[in-house]
Amino acid sequence: MKYLIVVLVIVVVGWLLLRSREKPAARTRAAPAQETPQSMVQCRHCGVHLPRGDAIEGPNGVFCSEAHRLAGPH
Repeated sequence: MKYLIVVLVIVVVGWLLLRSREKPAARTRAAPAQETPQSMVQCRHCGVHLPRGDAIEGPNGVFCSEAHRLAGPH
């Protein structure tokens, strides 16, 4: 009876070790698609750099917020 318990413990530990080795490989196969990089622009009012997609365009250039667009270039 005690040999059966020892064999059972060895089997469970071996199964857990094999299972833990398989997880990183599965994670790399299902990697999420990355977005294409956006060009960075500088706010004409405060000088902060931000992605072009987040910028607000105005007649005097690009700005980081509506308040800075209304205030104009600094």
